[in-house]
Amino acid sequence: MDRIVECVPNFSEGRDKAVIEAIAGAIRSVEGVKLLDVDPGADFNRTVFTFVGEPEPVLEAAFQAAKVGTRLIDMTEHKGEHARMGALDVCPFIPIKGITFDDCTELARRFGSRYWEELGIPSFLYARSAQSPDRVRLPDIRKGEYEALSEKFKDPGFKPDFGDPVFVPKSGTTGTGTRSLLLAYNVNLNTNDKSIASKIARKIRTSGVLKKDENGEKIIGPDGKSERIKGRFEGVQGGGMMYNEDIAQISMNLLDFTATNMNDVYEAIREEAQALGADVTGSEIVGLVPKESLLIAGRFYSENDDDLEDEEELVFRAIQGLGLSDLYEFKPERKVIDYMVVEDGPLASMDVKGFLEELASNSPAPGGGSVAALSGSLGAALLEMVCNLTVGKKNYEEAWVEMKAAAKDIGIHRMRLLELVDEDTNAFNDVMKAFKLPKGTDEEKVARSAAIQAGYKKAIDTPMDTALKCLELLELATPVAQKGNRNSITDVGVGADMAAAGLVGAVMNVRINLGSIKDKEYVEGKEGAVRAMISRKDDLLSRIQKEVSSKL
Repeated sequence: MDRIVECVPNFSEGRDKAVIEAIAGAIRSVEGVKLLDVDPGADFNRTVFTFVGEPEPVLEAAFQAAKVGTRLIDMTEHKGEHARMGALDVCPFIPIKGITFDDCTELARRFGSRYWEELGIPSFLYARSAQSPDRVRLPDIRKGEYEALSEKFKDPGFKPDFGDPVFVPKSGTTGTGTRSLLLAYNVNLNTNDKSIASKIARKIRTSGVLKKDENGEKIIGPDGKSERIKGRFEGVQGGGMMYNEDIAQISMNLLDFTATNMNDVYEAIREEAQALGADVTGSEIVGLVPKESLLIAGRFYSENDDDLEDEEELVFRAIQGLGLSDLYEFKPERKVIDYMVVEDGPLASMDVKGFLEELASNSPAPGGGSVAALSGSLGAALLEMVCNLTVGKKNYEEAWVEMKAAAKDIGIHRMRLLELVDEDTNAFNDVMKAFKLPKGTDEEKVARSAAIQAGYKKAIDTPMDTALKCLELLELATPVAQKGNRNSITDVGVGADMAAAGLVGAVMNVRINLGSIKDKEYVEGKEGAVRAMISRKDDLLSRIQKEVSSKL
């Protein structure tokens, strides 16, 4: 996609799975749109949907989602922790690539207009699209929430930007517009006292707290408005919430992570909490996060390792430093927008049935090389699962750190092996293309021969990569078999066998293509590497199988 817009509609329903899936289905139904994330919150009774695409498909998906959501959600019966003013509470359009804020404002205008004309629901422009200063901040528009709308619409100053000032009991109203990439970020406290979270939020957020005199009365400034003591950070909205009956949260929107990032507020909240007799226990990201935000946090938590530049390691350190897996496992491939926007290859994006049907067809590709890579990725997923079933479990405390690190490394291999499913088929197709080159002249024959040799080398390098990743998985599987959760020991065994099968399959593909290579030195080098990998595989697999058998 050359021009990418992100849309993040927030619907006031976080409990009814059928409604949530219906809205997601409406988004998926629009060609050219990729639904990246669906994040429901039962206590908030709110679901955040995140999708991307070219401007026109995104606009269409936003309207179709709104059409379904407003039909199925009844605000007269809605209750939830999160502030809201409508069934579709907010629908922002965010420029990601090749598009401006002005372009996104135009999308918001078209959305608001259609929302009124076809659904009869009024809406307001906010953030960068706001038409007046008092409508820039969503909390200013949403003040009093849904319950106040009936009276607020009687005020001439509360005229919506789209539609008439009418109260629609079933649907309420909506905010739309464009904004920077916003982080919805919550920090957890080891207390069930919501007031502690609220006190901290008032100190952290930009708007701060109201100034009061010695009698506890609000101090009114010369402009007739209440005076405030500004909070510690710019671009932060926040309030105290309850995640569940035992965990209080400071729920925040970070409006510009380049100015105020997660690690800034996390450490400040830790300081404020300790002064109130509480402590932070971790945090969570609602929806998606840009990779750069995690890299900034990763560098902060790597202050003793200034030369660290490895992105995967920085992301891992950010996850650890911010306690992002405190409530549930944080999976970068499902939460980092940069990773989510990258399209999977045609094979990797198929469902299981579709892949098997394609594999069983009379086409020579995909073939054994792709299956070898898939086998390795399946083995990796099983091993990663065992690591995650070990961390946090009683009686395995001594293995938590090691299993966390192993899960990270195994996850990286899993993603790479999934890429190799398509890369192997592409390599085979490159060889076939080389054979179809013209050979009418001597020059064409030379060029064709060189292309064929280059194609075969690529068709060797790809399964070599698969074999190496599978061998590294077996190395990582060894301590998992020794120290991982014994209740999942058979999963370790199956995962190791799948990795070994991937290695053997990849090696077969290497060897069959080596027979077409004319460079004897190249062939001997690859043969030596293959023999070493097979020998090491046999040793590792034997040890893992013995470990598994001893625990059955």
